[in-house]
Amino acid sequence: MLGMKLHFFEGLLRERRCQYPMNGVEKEKLLLHRNEKSYFTICAIVSVIGYLYLIISIVGIAVLAVLFLLPLFYHAISMATIRKNGVRLTARQFPEVYERTKDLAVRMGLTVMPDVYVLESGGQLNAFATRFFGRNMVVLYSDMFDLINSGANDELDYVIAHELAHIKRNHIGKHLFILPAMWIPFVGEAYSRACEYTCDRMAAYYTGNPEAAINGLTILAIGKALYRQVDREEYLHQTQQERGFFVWLAEKLSTHPALPNRMQEIHFLFREQVISKTAYPLNG
Repeated sequence: MLGMKLHFFEGLLRERRCQYPMNGVEKEKLLLHRNEKSYFTICAIVSVIGYLYLIISIVGIAVLAVLFLLPLFYHAISMATIRKNGVRLTARQFPEVYERTKDLAVRMGLTVMPDVYVLESGGQLNAFATRFFGRNMVVLYSDMFDLINSGANDELDYVIAHELAHIKRNHIGKHLFILPAMWIPFVGEAYSRACEYTCDRMAAYYTGNPEAAINGLTILAIGKALYRQVDREEYLHQTQQERGFFVWLAEKLSTHPALPNRMQEIHFLFREQVISKTAYPLNG
């Protein structure tokens, strides 16, 4: 079924760029958000300048050590705690989700499947990709993973594929390299937002289901109990009316694009009528 969906969306991507050469490299270019590479280049230049300044400064060497060592130490402790206490997906532990994740990893060209952990989250709906001593990891918060109990398997696949896309694009390593730029307002955030758009695109493509991608983003907006009842057109209209300096500033200082913007981006790329009145008919 997933293979049939991917074949269908190959056609959509081909239609999206008439006579577009759909080899692997060109397909990746199409899925890549237009600003990701340029923003990374800017962040890399800023970071290299920052590194050089710190290296030639006596005080800067200590600052450089603190800048890297303290976050790395804290990260290592946090990830070790997750690996010790979280529930790791295996062929025996939630085997259906494990197999779907493995299938997605293969389709996305990952040579090694990341370890996937489920962690109790106190009601938060979230997931993230990370690394632990060279080992890629995906962490799913339990309230998000609970989508499997409401029949929203496609939406969970989108969430997982989004995190796998971060690994495919090596966003974790790149963010570590451009750490100095991340301390400068607007610069690092712009790159992070472009990365999120790229991962949304890749997740929608490799799952073959942009509708589920839109649903997944709607879940982030209102939760898994009410997302089917959301009038998407009204939601998009509502957010378009929100203007002003602080609205603009909040967006520019955020590492993630506004959810309606992410929905529209997926809709534009696949040219499908996924922005319908509701995610599903209310009587369905």
